[in-house]
Amino acid sequence: MRIYNRITEQAQARIPKDWLQIQTVDMHTGGEPLRVIISGYPPLEGNNILEYRRYCKKHLDYLRQALMFEPRGHADMYGCLIVPPNDPKADFGVIFMHNEGYSTMCGHAVIALSTLVAEQGWMDIEEGMNTLRIDAPCGRIESHIQVEKGKVVDVNFHGVPSFVIALDQEVDVPGIGRVVYDLAYGGAFYAYVDLDKNKLELDLHAHSTDKLIDHGRRIKQAVIEHGIGFHHPFEADLSFLYGTIFIGPPISEIADSRNVCIFADGEVDRSPTGSGVSGRMAIHHARNEIEAGDVLTIESITGSLFTGSVVNVQTYGPFTAVIPEVSGTAHMTGIHTFIIDPRDPFKDGFLLR
Repeated sequence: MRIYNRITEQAQARIPKDWLQIQTVDMHTGGEPLRVIISGYPPLEGNNILEYRRYCKKHLDYLRQALMFEPRGHADMYGCLIVPPNDPKADFGVIFMHNEGYSTMCGHAVIALSTLVAEQGWMDIEEGMNTLRIDAPCGRIESHIQVEKGKVVDVNFHGVPSFVIALDQEVDVPGIGRVVYDLAYGGAFYAYVDLDKNKLELDLHAHSTDKLIDHGRRIKQAVIEHGIGFHHPFEADLSFLYGTIFIGPPISEIADSRNVCIFADGEVDRSPTGSGVSGRMAIHHARNEIEAGDVLTIESITGSLFTGSVVNVQTYGPFTAVIPEVSGTAHMTGIHTFIIDPRDPFKDGFLLR
């Protein structure tokens, strides 16, 4: 009884002063997790987001692993670090991280961050539409936060110029066969695989997750090794294939189609994938299937929904690009103080998958 009383009276664990403490707020957007690092990270060196990202990769990657991997995270964990913006015209910058490394764009994170910043009072909000400007590795994202009675009810963002590299390409995938895919960029490069155009024994349901991971990994590697290639017109750091997006029919009557994105090292996006929806807007526009202002509703493997549309069209290097608008909602799930015990043999994390 005496120990019970001590526990209930103190109600706080003691943390040795020499242990690193990292504070986070955890969110989800359409079921996809986001661990927002708000304090405790060592100082970064650099003058812009891409330089901060390179510094993290070179010097602080053990912390990415500690926060994304088990036992603090899991194979499908996703996170971000808030950093200074590239210039005073933006409100803040962000570096995205996951089980494989650091991505260039993340729509679900933009939606979650916008919700968090508004609801925590970190920005001055008013009834109606509020605007945030966020510097991501891919460029500046403009986020629009709809507030009603002091609460965030919807977030949409205008992404970076999104464009198509090629449509209806074919690649031989070991263990699968010939696959038809589109290659497009929406802040990150994806290979889009429409089930209607391929004879794949796949469905986009949760019970097929393991098979989707396997196929997504195989297709991604085949496109990297034998595809037509992909290069961002202005920044070499953005020139890599992030994942495979499978497209199929929706289950919900209010959705137009379904996205399942397999990205990084076999992560499964629980949301419809904001950067993936952005790239799809470029694909549909290139096929003359949508015009500016047309709205598509896309569901995820969990049934969560994003809407996507084209705001305008512009020339971007050698490409005709669209500025996409993607909208969704996010929710806070926890507030954490993670500690790094220097004696812990698993302090840097591990993954079983």
